[in-house]
Order: sequence, then structure tokens, then C-alpha cells
Amino acid sequence: MGQGADADGTAQRKRVSMADVARLAGVSSQTVSRVSNGHSAVVEATRQRVLAAMAELGYRPNSAARALKRGEFRTIGVILFNLSSTGNVRTLEAIADSAVREGYAITLLPVAVPTQDEMRGAFTRLSEMAVDACIVIMERHLLDAATVSLPPRVHVVVADSDAGDRYSVVDIDQVGGATEAVRHLLDLGHRTVWHVAGPEESLAAQRRAEAWRTALREAGRVVPALVRGDWSAESGYRAGLRLADEPDCTAVFTANDQMALGLLRALHEKGRVVPRDISVVGFDDIPEAGSFIPPLTTINQDFAQVGRLLVAGVLRKIRGRSTEREMTLVPARIVIRDSTAPPPGRR
Repeated sequence: MGQGADADGTAQRKRVSMADVARLAGVSSQTVSRVSNGHSAVVEATRQRVLAAMAELGYRPNSAARALKRGEFRTIGVILFNLSSTGNVRTLEAIADSAVREGYAITLLPVAVPTQDEMRGAFTRLSEMAVDACIVIMERHLLDAATVSLPPRVHVVVADSDAGDRYSVVDIDQVGGATEAVRHLLDLGHRTVWHVAGPEESLAAQRRAEAWRTALREAGRVVPALVRGDWSAESGYRAGLRLADEPDCTAVFTANDQMALGLLRALHEKGRVVPRDISVVGFDDIPEAGSFIPPLTTINQDFAQVGRLLVAGVLRKIRGRSTEREMTLVPARIVIRDSTAPPPGRR
């Protein structure tokens, strides 16, 4: 009989309803609902009484039912490629923090290989999940409207300025940052600036390289041959070995700080002193940039602000406050350290 009672008791606990909690707490079912949903319009003493009743009865709110009733799941999907990227990690941290503050969870859908098939697969998985919105962090041309389709009620904001005219965008001002890097070196007296670019398929690399060329042309300077890297320190090292042998090279703008790190090593091995012989500017302002030898002048990208704005953007759409495509640019700024100086003969 004891076992039967336990079994029956278990069954009863599984069938505990909102009405049961309301009776035990001496409140209305509406009050229990408000406490379950985290509404602030409940007297604290009443809230504690309801929570105690929930704990005593073993009541668990049915989040799926609540979501269907409200028409929202309070979950944001995040699709991104390259979890090892410093920028992506910092952006993702800010997204998670901002979402939690607003009472939302995030569902991460990493794309292992940046191809259209992988991207379609991520959107297919997204359509099978209970999400209200999606943030896409992808710096390659993978948002082709002809091949990628989204669930009709899912709102989308993209961390990329090349998302076409379908989605709202939050991006760092890549052009402004690269332009500032070049102008800083020209203002120091360098005749021109060499560039170690990121991979061709990267939109960020393309924009930085285009801004480099434009800034030099507008200043009436010679545009040297572009040197291609792949974001890695090793590719920066190879570029540095080449540029160290260029007698006219006194200033280099690298498209990210990792390549700048490899470049600094190569220049050191070749006997070229930074910044006495060659000045170097990076892009990203990674946490270690100030610990390079010498400390790196670089362009700061506020990845945390991008993450916060991405969440704010999807929430405006979820809450019906924005139906238009929006474009938000986060300023990039130069952080001047010890890797830049006037060229030889100008000090």
C-alpha cells in the first residue's frame, strides 16, 4: 500500500496545476501566472508565498504552453562561423549577457564550414527550433536570398554590412577604422603605407583593403602591391619576411593583430627595428596587443557593443517597434602605442 501511495503521490505531483498552487497560496491563478512569468506587478510577500507553494507542491511551469499562449518562446538563435575568433567570442558573450538581462535564452548554431550548404543546414535546424529571432554572425557571402530561406515569423539581424536589403545589420565601421590607420601613418610623415590584407573571401578584409587604397589615392600617394594573408600570425610572418626586404617600406597596415604579431617577429629576425625602421598598425585591439614588443598601435573594435546592439535590434523587431531594415555602424577608433613613429630621417 505504501508503494501504491508513493506511486499515486508521484502521479499527483506530476498533475499539479496552477489552480492547485493558487489554492495553497490563497491567491488567484492570475497571480500565480504573473509570478511564473516574472512580472514585477506582484507584492513581494505574495510572490514569496506563491513560490513556497510551488516548491511544496513540486509545480513546474509549462514553458512550452506559456510560449504558445504568448506567441513567443523568449529564445534567440545565434548562427555563427569560427568560434575561435576573438571578436566572435567577445560578441557572443555580450549577446548572451544582454539576452539574459532581457529574460531571453540563446540557442547557438555553429556553422563548421563556411559554405552555402552548411548555412542552409543551419537555417533548416533553426526552423525546427522554438526561437523568436535569429542573429547571424558571418563575414562571408553566405546570405544569398535565392538559396537561404527563413521561417516566416523569425526576425533576423546580421552582424555584417553585406546582408543585402533583407535584413537589419549591425557592423563595425571597417572603412572608417582602416582609413584612420592609413591617415595616422601618413600624418607621421610616411610617403606611403603597405598593406597585409586578410583572405579574399572575407568581407571585412575586402572593406579594409578598399579603404586602404582609397585613403592613399585621395592623399595622392603611390599604392604598393597588396600582400595577402589569412588572418594567422604565420601568414603575417611570411608577409614580414617579404616586406623586410623592400627598401622603400617604412609603414605597414595589417588587417588584424594576429598578422601584425607575425610581422613583428619577421621584422625582428631580419634586423628591422619597429618603429625606428618600420612602423606597424594592426586592427582589432585584441587584449594582448598592448603586450606585443613593441606594444601595438591598432584599431579598436567594440565587439561587446556590437553584441548589445544585435540583441537590442532583434528585441525591437520581436516587440513590434521596428519593421524596417536598419543599418547600425559602431565606430572604430585608433589606439596609439609604441609601434608607430615618424620614418627614418623625419625625427
